[in-house]
Amino acid sequence: MARITLRQLLDDAAERGYGVPAFNVNNMEQVLGIMAAAGETDSPVILQASRGARSYAGDMMLAKMIEAVELMYPKIPICLHQDHGNDEATCLSAVQHGFTSVMMDGSLKADAKTPASYEYNVDITAKVTHLAHLVGVSVEGELGVLGSLETGMGDAEDGHGAEGKLSHDQLLTDPNQAVDFVRATGVDALAVAMGTSHGAYKFSRKPDGAILALHVVRAIHEKMPGLHLVMHGSSSVPQELQEAFNKYGGKMPQTWGVPLEEILVGIKHGVRKVNSDTDCRLAMAVAIRKVAADKPDEFDPRQFMKPAMAGLKALCKDRFEAFGTAGQASRIEVAPLAVMAKRYAAGSLEQTFSHAAAA
Repeated sequence: MARITLRQLLDDAAERGYGVPAFNVNNMEQVLGIMAAAGETDSPVILQASRGARSYAGDMMLAKMIEAVELMYPKIPICLHQDHGNDEATCLSAVQHGFTSVMMDGSLKADAKTPASYEYNVDITAKVTHLAHLVGVSVEGELGVLGSLETGMGDAEDGHGAEGKLSHDQLLTDPNQAVDFVRATGVDALAVAMGTSHGAYKFSRKPDGAILALHVVRAIHEKMPGLHLVMHGSSSVPQELQEAFNKYGGKMPQTWGVPLEEILVGIKHGVRKVNSDTDCRLAMAVAIRKVAADKPDEFDPRQFMKPAMAGLKALCKDRFEAFGTAGQASRIEVAPLAVMAKRYAAGSLEQTFSHAAAA
């Protein structure tokens, strides 16, 4: 099946009330593990590549891996998404390499660590959106800065994240400003700041409303019920994986991620894309550590990576089923980029949000 744009996939998710997990990929084993789960559950899938992943694997290798799994899983719609693009060049080069969706994260300046002004964010996001829509590619924007409501600090992962102390206002997306931002930029999806952060160490305790601000999601959804919201930093960091990691020689301090039940609340209030990277890494790391502990004489990389792929597959299947993504893939009819470009040009897609914002 042809690649699907983020906008088309999230439109379908909104219509049918499900969410779509977005998994970061860096190598063949991750791509194969995720796609095996998608194939077995009949789930559409979002594969994300950060700037770090593109540097690690190389754009050509990533592009060819996705081409390969398109042939292996012809009934599975695949959205290839640029995660946390830092400037126009990053986003447009992703489009050149076959990405059907890009994130322009204008919440930070091009150095990917300095918080940007609202005006800067609007300007650069609108530019990228205009150019991407000309060729039918979707755009995700971000308003507010990812970081911890417990510590007031930004987060850094894979070369991206705010440095230093942030104000409470920076750490929470303003719902009224979100309306203006969407109208001014024309983005297809909006990542919101609500206390989540990248990496494993999100919360020092099980999160409640004081440190995981789901009320922000509810408020934006009330103002723009047609808008597709995105939760970043939403790995759950399962307790059983933490325990297994430490059992086989790891030293992970007790930590808490975003509970699945809270993600499901978000999905009920307009969250359509849920980013998960740490959980995937952790599932694979546990399997690798177990092989190393059980078979200290083993040195064949395949004997480590096969169980790692199985661990990743199991985790992804769980997310597809929990978010309601399972069973959705085979009935989706994918529109080519040229068709999506015509829809953008006609204004039929942007109108969805302008009507919702006015409601």
